[in-house]
Amino acid sequence: MLFNSIDFILFFLVVTPLYFLLPFKFRWLMLLLASCYFYMAFVPIYILILGATIVIDYFAGIWIERSSGRQRKLLLVLSLISNIGVLAVFKYYNFLNENFSLLTHSLGFQNPIPYLSILLPIGLSFHTFQAMSYTIEVYRGNQKAEQHFGIYSLYVMFYPQLVAGPIERPQNILHQLKEEHKFNYTNATQGLKLMAWGMFKKVVIADRLATMVNEVYDHSELYTGIPLIIATVFFAFQIYCDFSGYSDIAIGAARVMGINLMLNFNRPYSALSISEFWGKWHISLSTWFRDYLYIPLGGNRVAVPRWYFNLFCVFLLSGLWHGASWNYIIWGALHGFYLVFALLTQKYRDAISKAVGLKQNALLYSLVQRLITFILVAFAWIFFRAKTFASASYIVSHLLDFAPNFSNFDTVKLVYLGKDSGTFLTALVFIALLQWIEKKQAEPANVNLFSNRSLPLRWTFYLLLMLSICLFGVFHTNAEFIYFQF
Repeated sequence: MLFNSIDFILFFLVVTPLYFLLPFKFRWLMLLLASCYFYMAFVPIYILILGATIVIDYFAGIWIERSSGRQRKLLLVLSLISNIGVLAVFKYYNFLNENFSLLTHSLGFQNPIPYLSILLPIGLSFHTFQAMSYTIEVYRGNQKAEQHFGIYSLYVMFYPQLVAGPIERPQNILHQLKEEHKFNYTNATQGLKLMAWGMFKKVVIADRLATMVNEVYDHSELYTGIPLIIATVFFAFQIYCDFSGYSDIAIGAARVMGINLMLNFNRPYSALSISEFWGKWHISLSTWFRDYLYIPLGGNRVAVPRWYFNLFCVFLLSGLWHGASWNYIIWGALHGFYLVFALLTQKYRDAISKAVGLKQNALLYSLVQRLITFILVAFAWIFFRAKTFASASYIVSHLLDFAPNFSNFDTVKLVYLGKDSGTFLTALVFIALLQWIEKKQAEPANVNLFSNRSLPLRWTFYLLLMLSICLFGVFHTNAEFIYFQF
């Protein structure tokens, strides 16, 4: 069930009032059944896979808590293997088999291992990582094993964040699912406003940009230079508005019920460095990798070469987490390279900035840092968005080729990415509006940018927001959220 659909609006309008109207002791059951229905709206049969992993991890948590020594560690390993095994079969089996076939073919052999004709369950990587965080935290002693099977099932299946996060830790959400939340006007209005803002980002900005990005990236061989650059910049904002829009709707839907989910985005394109970018982008995933991979590997508490290896390894695996494709692996490797390169060249870059007087001008220095960071991030997005490595290679090699392709010379295609000037300029206006609003909201005096205004001004903004969604939203494509595929 897509958040940007009439079906979800009806679902939300039924589930949310029921949550408050039902006696407290039945609420968890209603939410669990509603979450099952929400998930089964995609591919019903895959609820069985999710159910099997829930049963395994539920008992694993109890047994881990009751065990000690090597047995405790063995139970954790078995739990992790079962989760990673499901992920490996559905997400990576055919990718690994395809690469094995290339290897055997190059050696003159035939690969006897068959391919599997299976679909990737929606949001498999997200709820797998959430389930893994539970057993790891129980093993570490940071979380008591949940005895109530229904509550644990709801922890994994809670519908707002089931298919695309935030990837929650048990310490944050399990206790909230057991607490009685009475209807709170402030929570309800804050949640609804956040949902509306997320919907605006998704259907007005992301899906509008998608129509132009798709035109260029699906026919990249027709373009060179400026159209490729513009489409790449547009994709950077498309994926941000698409994914952060989903997170806003998820967090908002939960908040209406009095349940607080973690912040997942914090103005990532305002980052002054790649390191800061990853502290602001998909925060629930970046902190997951930090806590469960980077720190166990030794983090920065090891010899410098090993520290660099740890950083690069984490981002390489982060790329693989996003998809079974060399493009995703390259995307992750690029970010790992950015971080290691920044550490290696820090003193030289500081010396150059000081020599040219850049550091003396704080505003100019921060603008240059933000611009360089955005360029690096946008460049890496090419491999994330391109369907094949060949397509990504073409785009990279033709980004600075400013000679038009005269065999297909078309002003609309070259300048407006296959759309009319109105569509193109409207997209630019909404991107600028997004940046202005988020910048204002980030200022300490404007944390509640519109909530503290007069009633007429607040409602004028809310009505304009809803009107913009209705008039400028792109609905006919019924576009899924990008991160559903992960």
